[in-house]
Amino acid sequence: MKFTKTQAVAAAGAGAAALSAVLAFAAPAHAESAALTIGQLEAQGFDVRVDRVGSAPLEQCLVTGVRNPRERTRLVRFDGPGGRDRLVPVVVQRSITVSLDCSRR
Repeated sequence: MKFTKTQAVAAAGAGAAALSAVLAFAAPAHAESAALTIGQLEAQGFDVRVDRVGSAPLEQCLVTGVRNPRERTRLVRFDGPGGRDRLVPVVVQRSITVSLDCSRR
């Protein structure tokens, strides 16, 4: 798979912007429902891992934290100017952990 320089730069920039957006989103996550928070992260392309305390249904859980955003990248060759090939990182997987308090009150 080969990328042009523009595609490679766009892919790298999009990955950095996405992580910044997630970290900004994570701060007020406790005000959101657990299902909504998880759904929004999945819509952003994350594989969401959940750790929870308690056994209440998801609808009754509170988000206590969103952490550990991780990106797994792969180096992909792209055609550079003047016939020079370069390797650029491309995101192939994104994961994040959502902590829930599902204890019955």
